[in-house]
Amino acid sequence: MNNRLKLQAVGQHWSSAVAEVVEERFPGLPVYTSAAGISPSGIVHFGNFRDVMTAVMVADALKAKDKKVRIIFSWDDYDRFRKVPVGVPAEFVKYIGMPLTSVPDPTGEFPSYAARFEEEFERAMRQLGIELEYRYQTKEYKSGRYDDLIFAALNARAKIAQVLLSFMSDKGKAEKQIDPEQYAHDYYPISLYSRFSGKDSTKILSFDGVSKVEYLCVETGKQEVVDLKVDRIVKLAWKIDWPMRWGVEGVVFEPGGKDHASPGGSYDVSSAVAQQVFGRPAPVFVGYEFIGIQGLGGKMSGSKGNAVSPAQLLEIYEEPLLKWIYSRKNPEQSFSLAFDSEIFRQYDEMDREVAAYRAGTLEQHQRRALEISFAGSEARLSQAQLPIPFRQTVGLGQILQWNTAKVKELSRRLSLEFSDDSIDARIPKAKSWLESYNPDQLIAVLTQPNSAHIETMSEEARGYVQRLREALVGGMTEIEDIEPLLYGIPKLADADKKVNSIRQRAFFKDVYKLLINDDTGPRLATFLWAANREQILNLLDI
Repeated sequence: MNNRLKLQAVGQHWSSAVAEVVEERFPGLPVYTSAAGISPSGIVHFGNFRDVMTAVMVADALKAKDKKVRIIFSWDDYDRFRKVPVGVPAEFVKYIGMPLTSVPDPTGEFPSYAARFEEEFERAMRQLGIELEYRYQTKEYKSGRYDDLIFAALNARAKIAQVLLSFMSDKGKAEKQIDPEQYAHDYYPISLYSRFSGKDSTKILSFDGVSKVEYLCVETGKQEVVDLKVDRIVKLAWKIDWPMRWGVEGVVFEPGGKDHASPGGSYDVSSAVAQQVFGRPAPVFVGYEFIGIQGLGGKMSGSKGNAVSPAQLLEIYEEPLLKWIYSRKNPEQSFSLAFDSEIFRQYDEMDREVAAYRAGTLEQHQRRALEISFAGSEARLSQAQLPIPFRQTVGLGQILQWNTAKVKELSRRLSLEFSDDSIDARIPKAKSWLESYNPDQLIAVLTQPNSAHIETMSEEARGYVQRLREALVGGMTEIEDIEPLLYGIPKLADADKKVNSIRQRAFFKDVYKLLINDDTGPRLATFLWAANREQILNLLDI
C-alpha cells in the first residue's frame, strides 16, 4: 500500500485530514505513534523544526479523535561525524568518521559534540510546551534493542540490494559504474565503527549468518572478526535503519523534507524495505516544503554553523506566534520566517486572527491552527484582550528603556488598554529584535548638542525650541500637557490648517535633529516624557 499522502484543499485543518487517513489505514491501535528526528551534526535549525511541528500537529489531531498518542523524536547521534563545521577547531578533522557521540564538545561544556545540539533543541521544545519522547540512537544501538533486526537485515542483504537497485535508473548505474550482480554480491546493509580507529572507514568481508562479521579497517589495514552481540559497533544504513525503527516503535505517521519525499527517494526506498524485509507497512507520510528566512544575509546551514535554531527564533517570536507560523500552512506550502520588519506583519496577522477567533468569524481550519498554537496558554486565546502591536512594542520599548511598567502606564495614559500579558511577553522579544538583529533602527539620543544643525536654524526656529525648553524647565512633565504644547508653539492663529501643518512638521524636524540627528522619530510628546530630562534640556539649550 502506498502511504504517501498528497494534501488536498479541505475545509478542515490539514492535520485532521491526515489523522483520518492514519486511523483508516491503522485502525484500532492501542497507541498511535507519530515520529520525527534529526542527526545532531550541527544546530538543529528552523527547517528541522517543521519536522517536529508536523508530527506534533498530526498527533494532536489523533488525540482529538480520542486516540492515545505519543510523539517519538529520534536523535540520530550514532551517525558519523562528516565534516568540521565553521567555528569548530580544525583539528577536529581527526574525528571525521566517528559516531557523533564519540566526538567531544569543542568547548568541553557537554558530554559530546552531539549532546551540545541536543540540549539546546530540547530546551527550546520545553519552552514551546512540546512534549516529545526522545530516542538517542547511540544508546538504542548499544543496548542491543536492534540486534535481531540487524541480523535479519544482514541475512536479507541480497534482497535489500535488489530493492536498492530497483530504484536506480540505468543511467544512474552506468554513471556510477555499478554492475548489479557485483553490487548484490558485495552489499552489506551496515556501517561498522572499527575497534582499531573508532571510525567507519571499514569494509565488511563476511557475515556468518548468526552474529559475527569479519571486517577490514581501511585506516589501519587490520582485519578481525567481531561478535555483534558482544561488540555493538554497527549501524544500519539510513534507508534500512529508518524502516527498521518504524517497526520497532510502531510508527504510523512520519513527515519528511522534500528531499526524502521525492519519487524514488528515501521514503519510497524505505517503504519497500519495510514491506519486503521487515514485513510491515510504511507509516503514512507527508512531505513538507523547505522554509525561507528574511533579514539575515547568506544561506543557512547547520553544518556551516550559521543556521537559525528554534531557540534563536524564540528570542524574537512569541511561542504561540512561532507555532502558528508553522500550523497555519499545510506542509506542502512554503513560508518564510523574518528577522526584519516583515515580523511586524506576522504579529499583526496573528493578532487579527485571534480577534476573529473570539468573534466567531474564522473558518474551522483557521480556528484549529490557533488552538494548536495556543495550547498551554488557552486563556490568552479566549480572553478579550488587546495585544500591543509588535511595531509599537519596538517603538515604545526603546524610548522607555524596555521598562514594562512604564509601557503599561503609558498604555493606560493614552487609553490604548494593551493587555499587560502581551506587554510582558513582547517587550523582551522586541528588545532582542532591535538590538541583536536591527541595530540600525535604534534611536540613539545625542550626547552633545547638534552644532551643525543649530547653525542652519533661523532665529524663529531657535525661538520655538527655546520656548519648548522653557516649558520643560518649568516642570511640564505630563504627556497630556506636552502634546498640545508641541503643536501650539509653531502654530499661527491666522493661518489655515495646511500652513500650520507645514510649520509644525518643520518644528518637529528641528527637535528630532537636535535630539537624535534624524528628520523623524518616535512620537515626540512620548519621547520627551520618557527620555532623560537633563539630557534633553542640554540638547535643546541653543
